[in-house]
Amino acid sequence: MSEQIIRRALLSVWDKTGIVDLARDLVAHNVEILSTGGTMRTLMDAGVPVTAVKDWTEQPEIFSGRVKTLHPKLEGAILYRRTDQADEAAELGIPPIDLVVVNLYPFEAVTADPECDLARALEHIDIGGPTMLRAAAKNHTHVAVCIDPTWYGDLRAELADLGGATRASTRARWAREAFGRVSAYDATIASWLAAQADEPFPDRIALGGSKVQGLRYGENPHQRAAFYGEPSWQGPTLARARQHQGKALSYNNIMDGDAALAMVLEFDEPSACIIKHANPCGAASARDVETAYVEALACDSTSAFGGILAINRPFTAELAQRIGKHFFEVILAPAFEPEGLEAMARKKNLRLLSVPDMGVAPSGGFFLKRVAGGLLVSDWDEGGVEERQVVTKRTPTDEELRGLEFAWRMCKHVKSNAILLAQGTRTVGIGAGQMSRVDASEVAVSKAAKAGLPTAGSVLASDAFFPFRDGLDAAAAAGCTAVIQPGGSKRDPEVIAAADEHGIAMVFTGTRHFRH
Repeated sequence: MSEQIIRRALLSVWDKTGIVDLARDLVAHNVEILSTGGTMRTLMDAGVPVTAVKDWTEQPEIFSGRVKTLHPKLEGAILYRRTDQADEAAELGIPPIDLVVVNLYPFEAVTADPECDLARALEHIDIGGPTMLRAAAKNHTHVAVCIDPTWYGDLRAELADLGGATRASTRARWAREAFGRVSAYDATIASWLAAQADEPFPDRIALGGSKVQGLRYGENPHQRAAFYGEPSWQGPTLARARQHQGKALSYNNIMDGDAALAMVLEFDEPSACIIKHANPCGAASARDVETAYVEALACDSTSAFGGILAINRPFTAELAQRIGKHFFEVILAPAFEPEGLEAMARKKNLRLLSVPDMGVAPSGGFFLKRVAGGLLVSDWDEGGVEERQVVTKRTPTDEELRGLEFAWRMCKHVKSNAILLAQGTRTVGIGAGQMSRVDASEVAVSKAAKAGLPTAGSVLASDAFFPFRDGLDAAAAAGCTAVIQPGGSKRDPEVIAAADEHGIAMVFTGTRHFRH
């Protein structure tokens, strides 16, 4: 059956946006409306004729409203096949429900509050809503299911176009969305309960997400793609960013933007990071964000062309002036001052995104990587403040320690093998993604030389231990005076001896920060 006339509709929603206007249209098409609780009161207050579900089923709501819609008559009215079960329905006195408009208790929003306890969370787990959605979606050959207030306009237009009916294609599309919504809802609940039980890796992992936007293509033009947000995520995320201007974000913009955001969040001081292909071209912390930007750009201005800039302070007109004609794909900031936006308006294709909650520590879920036929699931790499152990004869100076701390926090965001050179709180050379640590050192030094930045007096961070002393020899040749690394190699004594020979101060952290 292609078109299905709506004779009776069930409306039971948490989010009341637009529900009165929809109900009025339904009544205009001679649709009987059934409803419950707060939705029914909203409709009655607006003068919309409505029948209470408890009167229709002749079953009162019980347990303080915990059970309102779980009744054979109600579920049967949604589920029975109109083609071959109509006679049975008539014998049972069950007339059809042809439209189900339901949205669920806001479990995601409630549990996003760090103060939410188990009792409050449990009361916001919807039972009747998902049951009705699943029933209507299963029987979408005959029943339409509408889960989102933003769909009401399309539904009302379809009702007007078809004289109170819905199309089979619409019902099928909305059924798919309803099953996806229920699945994501249950996944959020399962994940939250597992987290409360300190059960990080349950036997079954449930993932839920909501589509933020479709993308023109994926990592490459022949790949399809879309961007989904996690409802349970707390803290800054591009999924909730506000785009002020520019073209739509691409898959690679989002990948690089996420990397830039993670880096700049490492620092409390005014900081800037520039990313290209998920690796930093340069980063710096300074007395103000304008100076931080200039120092970050100086590390590798050539590679920074067409990159992503992230800052952890509001974007100002002065920063716009410093950027000048340099080309970035995206700029991320906690906010954009009006003068800053005005100054960048001439760059119409430049994407400007303000990211809320940049002062909130990110939390929620796990770090996931897809492999063929499976998922790798781990904690997020939130290290950076591990204990420090000076292992050389010489102790780092206060200035060297400051540089080592900056370099160590940045190094964990560089693709392994990773070597990072810093002068104070600015990068001067970055060696990323090399097959050997010596190669990474050589790349870092060559990058510094190409940028015209001195390596003499710099400090060095390595994301993993040096397996041989050649890495320390390379550092000494570049003029490094201090090194920070995890340690843990069986040749640590040889590496420490090399550092002592060169007068280099070296600190072990005991924690590796591979990034593949």
